Parts: sequence; structure tokens; C-alpha cells
Amino acid sequence: MTIALILFIATYVLLLSLPNYRAYVAVGSACLFVLLGILPLNQVFSAIDWNVLMMIAGTMGSVYLFIESKMPALMADVIVEKTGNVKWTIIALSLFAGIISAFVDNVATVLMVAPVALTLSKKLNINPVNSIIAISIASNLQGAATLVGDTTSILLGGYAGMDFLDFFMYHGKLGLFFIVQLGALASTCVLLVVFRKETQKIECGERTVVTDLFPTWILLGTVASLIAASFIPNKPSITNGLLCVGFCVVGVVRAMIKDKDASIVKATLKEIDYFTLTLLAGLFVVVAGITEAGVVDAIAEIFVKISGDNIFMIYTLLVFASVLLSAFIDNIPYVATMLPVTSGISALLGIDPTILYFGLLVGATLGGNITPIGASANITSLGILRKEGYEVSAGHFMKISVPFTLSAVLTGYILTWIIYM
Repeated sequence: MTIALILFIATYVLLLSLPNYRAYVAVGSACLFVLLGILPLNQVFSAIDWNVLMMIAGTMGSVYLFIESKMPALMADVIVEKTGNVKWTIIALSLFAGIISAFVDNVATVLMVAPVALTLSKKLNINPVNSIIAISIASNLQGAATLVGDTTSILLGGYAGMDFLDFFMYHGKLGLFFIVQLGALASTCVLLVVFRKETQKIECGERTVVTDLFPTWILLGTVASLIAASFIPNKPSITNGLLCVGFCVVGVVRAMIKDKDASIVKATLKEIDYFTLTLLAGLFVVVAGITEAGVVDAIAEIFVKISGDNIFMIYTLLVFASVLLSAFIDNIPYVATMLPVTSGISALLGIDPTILYFGLLVGATLGGNITPIGASANITSLGILRKEGYEVSAGHFMKISVPFTLSAVLTGYILTWIIYM
């Protein structure tokens, strides 16, 4: 166990120190766990959650086709038409980004919606910084709302055996979707205060033209099939992954036939984030290794000891430690590591792990919003602004992100405790 713990700590230090090499670090660490005999070679394949990897890859491919169809741009144009001034347009765009992000990767959402805010800012000759920040943090918020909203949600779904509908109603109680929406309501009030002086009137431009609705139907079909699969008892563990990949393949084949051009295959494959997939595959093996060595159980015992067997203290510590850590480190390896820890804590206390699972996701998913480097969507949004000539300080970013995040986290923290205890 000592060797496994040292190797695990070294892995995490390297993950933090070498962000551009995280996938290689994870795979290298996984190989060491096997070579040192900590995890038997015959358990490596089963340690990797192939359902999670297939869901991520398939969803990314379908989202690329959806963006290329220009449907998100048209939806954003309609929102601009329906709002009367800058304040309500930015609020509407942030809410729109949140809705899209519940089903689409956060970074992809920012890339869809941010150009609309930039165009609006140029027309009215106003600073776009606050509006882009609002879109970014709103997209991060909704990542925990559905099974396909974020990698962390997919990780939870795979680990806890949750289906799409479980994020709406779980064990006969309101699920994460509704908890997140109430958090979004609280954080939107923060944005209303931030943008209270932005009352300039806006004029509508020409709508984006969408000539192909099939990618939209592909994305809707993916969601509908995941919902339908929720009702199938004893289904294969990779069902959701197969559905996501299947719909993506249908979309790509149809586009190839329609345009008589095979380049769409290469373009779609290029949009899949293989770096994250490789990172996750390695982490699955690493976590299996530290679990096999007893490290996970030891960490769980430490949590229980620190909190004095008090469930409320453990829950509170888990949520706010997750917020703090996720503000500075990638929440994907953190959640992948902490899911078995929360399971171990609940086993020691003899409680249903749901409240700890949900508390972990609320803290880790929303915590990334606090700092400019806490989430990929934040980094992307600041990159967009930098290209436009706007440098954003951490202080300026956090002036909006901290109250936004704390209002959402506190809402989720209180609601999860009330509903699940």
C-alpha cells in the first residue's frame, strides 16, 4: 500500500505540474501499477470504463456535426431578436449557453455562443469581457445537469450505474438536473446585478441560415435513445456508449453520402478529444490500482476520522474541499479518484452514497468556475478575448465568477442535503 500511495501522489504532482502531458503521465503511471504487480495484468481491461469513453467520443462527434450545421448560431440569433437591450440579451445568452451545455461539451458551447456576444459588442461599441465571462461560467454550471453534460457527469453515471433519467429523478427524489437549475436561478440573480447598467437598445441583424437539420435530429436522437435506454432492465454495461457512438456514425455516414465527400470522416475524428480519453483510460487503471492496494479505503477512513463520523461534517468537507481543489486543478482526475473514496466513506458509515456522490459533483463541477484556469471553458473564453485584444486579469474574472459560483454551490449544497438526508 505504501508503494501504491507514493506512486499515486507522484502521479498527481506530475498531473498538476505538467498539464500538457497529463495523458502520458496517467498512462505511464498505469503501466507502473501493472509492472510493480500492484494491479494484476488481467484486471486492466475491466478496470477501464469503456462505456464512459464511448459516450464521450460519440457525443463529441455528434456535437461537431451539430455545430457545423449552424443550428446553435441560429438559436442564438433568435434569442437576440427576442430581447430588448444588452442586459437581457447577455442574460439570455448565458442561460442559452447553460441549456446547450447540459447536452454539449462546455468548451464547444463557449465556441458556439461567444461569437454572438462578440458581434453584439462590436455593433454597440461596448466591452465584451463581462459577457464572455458570463457565457463561460454559465456553461460550466450546467455541466452537472445531465448524464452527457460534462465528463464528470459521465464518470458519475458510469460509476454509480446512473442512466439519463436518473439525473432528473433519482430514488423517487429530485435529481441533479433540478438542483442545478435552482443553482442557475440563484447565480443568474448575480449576473443581473453585474449587468444592471447595460441598458443599451439592440437591433437585430440577419438570421443565420441552416440548410441541414439532420445533425440536430442526430443530437436529439442521442438524448432520446439514452432516455429510452433508462427503462431497459439488465442492459449491457456499454449500452449508453454504443448509442452515442452509433448515432455519431449515422450522422457521419449520412453527411458523407450527402456531400459525396469522405473528408467529413477525418474532420469528425479530428474533433474527438483523444487526449482526454487517454487520460481517463490511464486514470481508471490508476484508481483500480490504489483501490486494489487499499489506498482508497485508507483515504475514506481519514475523512471519517477527521469528521468524527458526523455525516454532515463529511458532506460539508467533501463539497467545499472539492470547490477549492477544482478551482486550481482539473476536476476530471479529481472526480475519477474521489468517486471510489466517497463510496468507501458511505460504506464505513453505512449510509446511501448518493448524497456524497451529488455533493462531490456539485463541488467539483462548479468549483472550476472560480478561477480563470479552473475549467477548460474559462481558458477557452479568455483565449477568445485575447485574440480580440482584451487581456483579462484574474481579479476581474473572479469579481464575477466568485459570487456566481458561491451562489450556485450554496444552493446545490443546501438542496442536496435537504433532499437526500
